[in-house]
Amino acid sequence: MNLFDVYSIWDIELIKAKKCNLYDSDGNKYLDLYGGHAVISIGHSHPQYISSIEQQLREISFFSNVVINNRQKQFAEKLGKLSGYTDYSLFLCNSGAEANENALKLASFKTQKKRALAFKGAFHGRTSGAVSVTDNLKYSAPFNLTDNVTFVSLNDIESVENELKSGQYCAVIIEGMQGVNGVTVPTDEFFRELSALCKAHGVILILDEIQSGCGRSGKYFYHQYSGIKPDLITVAKGIGNGFPVGGVLISPDFEPVKGSLGTTFGGAHLACAAGIAVADVMTEENLMSKAAETGEFLMKALSSFPQIRELRGKGLMIAIEMPESVSEIRRKLLFNYKIFTGVSHTNIIRLLPPLCLTKEEAEYFINSFGEIVN
Repeated sequence: MNLFDVYSIWDIELIKAKKCNLYDSDGNKYLDLYGGHAVISIGHSHPQYISSIEQQLREISFFSNVVINNRQKQFAEKLGKLSGYTDYSLFLCNSGAEANENALKLASFKTQKKRALAFKGAFHGRTSGAVSVTDNLKYSAPFNLTDNVTFVSLNDIESVENELKSGQYCAVIIEGMQGVNGVTVPTDEFFRELSALCKAHGVILILDEIQSGCGRSGKYFYHQYSGIKPDLITVAKGIGNGFPVGGVLISPDFEPVKGSLGTTFGGAHLACAAGIAVADVMTEENLMSKAAETGEFLMKALSSFPQIRELRGKGLMIAIEMPESVSEIRRKLLFNYKIFTGVSHTNIIRLLPPLCLTKEEAEYFINSFGEIVN
């Protein structure tokens, strides 16, 4: 049997990783400035993370959600404290797409309405409901197409208001920062006005912090810079540091109904062990403030390059927009300087490194980038 060939891949086999470094089968060492799509938060192969999973594996790795699992409660308490949402509830699942599916379902259950408002450039996942609120038709099969979703421009509050006043919407779903679209950032004012409009019209506000959350922006969630509190917050990627973990943080305004949500693997013992370790390491190593400091250093250094059309982002979620294709820049970064980066569209380099990235590692990238573009 062959693999189903849907990925464009580099001719590199990675066999080992530690902190912000990756190692291939030929013995080459790389600097990871992409974290596997913002998944690696506390760094590769953190000893505390490994120990937590190993210990849990020796005890019990999995049983279904029909018995008490105190690891879930421990995870929820730590995540609530770290994020500042101690009064919210947590539903655990396996991925970001699944988290968004469940958030949309909760919003529709509560309001008994079926329309959702999303934003141009949005990416919320590839499963059926998540792809319907994702603004890219190439991800949608005919089966996924629906008339229940309207897309409006980001930061256009008038368009939002015009839609919501129709009274048809169960939810507005928005990313903290639009990752796949090249780190397009909602303004604080837009977030505040959006929150107020949702409250005024009885619409559920869903904040997708799957990529921009878990401390990447310098706060646990990017939306916290604006001071709002969404009804539902979706998380994944960094909260498991490579182990598949997703979740929905749910406002106290929601009443749980038995059987309304469910999952086979979500919240399993191993997943919780991974999530607990991530939360502990983030707290003990002060990774949110480190992300803010290193991100500020990178943005300041990059702002000195006249070749860059625009810089966007916060903390360690950064977009470097160039006037034309970045394919050759990324190829040289990877093969000449051994640095992994991400891409958006054709002309944007995305940086999503582990939050433990050091200033020295950031300087190496800046110098390498400078040698290529100058």
